[in-house]
Amino acid sequence: MTPAGRGILIEPRRIAFRRIAEAAVQRADAIVPRWLPDGKREGTEWVALNPTRGDSRKGSFKVNLKSGKWSDFATGDRGGDLISLAAYIYRLDQGEAAKRIADMLGIDAYE
Repeated sequence: MTPAGRGILIEPRRIAFRRIAEAAVQRADAIVPRWLPDGKREGTEWVALNPTRGDSRKGSFKVNLKSGKWSDFATGDRGGDLISLAAYIYRLDQGEAAKRIADMLGIDAYE
């Protein structure tokens, strides 16, 4: 992209997905209960109701607090990190979810 008539190339800023995901999983014990307050810890997993559907029993929606991986075993929805979990729960695209998590953690969202 070039600003009007200047001939200067401006590179789009790249979101630091890996760094944000790694920082988020380090704080998963605080983040996940905040996002899924109806849940409870079972070993290394947070077990909660899935807030995106009419879930009535805990057990099928789980988040691994060590890896950030999550799954709804009733629907097959799943993801590999807390960025994808935020995108899923709050219906955001991955980039917006990453930027919001970076802001919440007080870190730069870009490489």
